[in-house]
Amino acid sequence: MSKRVQISEVGPRDGLQSVDRIMPLEAKKAWIRAEAEAGVTEIEVGSFVPPGLLPQMADTAELVEFAKALPGLRVVALVPNFKGAERALAAGVDAMSMPFSMSETHSIKNVRKDHPAVLAEIRNVVAMLADIPFETRPVFEIGLATAFGCTIEGPVSENVVVRSAVACMEAGVDAVGLSDTTGYANPAQVRRLVRKVKAAVGEDTLDTLHLHNTRGLGLANVVAGLEEGIGTFDASLGGLGGCPFAPGASGNIVTEDLVFMLEAMGIDTGIDLAKLLLVRDNIAQALPGEPLYGFTPDAGLPLGFQRAAA
Repeated sequence: MSKRVQISEVGPRDGLQSVDRIMPLEAKKAWIRAEAEAGVTEIEVGSFVPPGLLPQMADTAELVEFAKALPGLRVVALVPNFKGAERALAAGVDAMSMPFSMSETHSIKNVRKDHPAVLAEIRNVVAMLADIPFETRPVFEIGLATAFGCTIEGPVSENVVVRSAVACMEAGVDAVGLSDTTGYANPAQVRRLVRKVKAAVGEDTLDTLHLHNTRGLGLANVVAGLEEGIGTFDASLGGLGGCPFAPGASGNIVTEDLVFMLEAMGIDTGIDLAKLLLVRDNIAQALPGEPLYGFTPDAGLPLGFQRAAA
């Protein structure tokens, strides 16, 4: 189990895309700046989707420009297709993540493409990046969404997930991650699927888990991932988020709770939890009345709590 873990904050993208109201641009900037100052080193600032579909994400290019000026911050954006990747590349992201739903029904509802069409988009993005030196181009990652189950189709074959991971790597992507888009995963399933995918694509190629807490198993699933050598976990401040195209799916892992658990276990996140808890006020003020979740913010830090040694 690693003594240092990367937490990727996805609230400005995954969280806000699920909120009907549009957070003002300046409030988003304040959120991102405050998290970076608390020690968060990777933030998914938005997604390059058509504004008509998700107006909450219309200012993503401006957020990328802003976040790129913050020292030590890796700026990530979600891209649904080749056109989105073109926009992300032009904006100057450090990394772009494209979702590839293992449930074909979810894929069609989410990005309007079946599996062969998604793979074609992936190959087109790889071809676009091929002429750019690796040192100067964004990292291209694929998030294998609904990898643990789907609210539309139900169970998802693990063999489909493994085959899709292999197909992505053969297409030339840099890495794949597993996403529990619908909150179906359990620790035994996480261990099993991580092992299978790593065996197929390599230990270093799968390093990220995107887990939801829909049924209260988010942090348990993190521990299972840690035990299998996963080093990066997505989380959302206040637990904002879900998937608008997966009915009943809700509840990203709460960043504050995840940081507390890891630091209490002696695993360094590089994040100052006391400062992170204050960021929550930014969200509450910008989205009054929006439900925010998390046990640590309510209970406070235990007496004598100390961060893990870096």
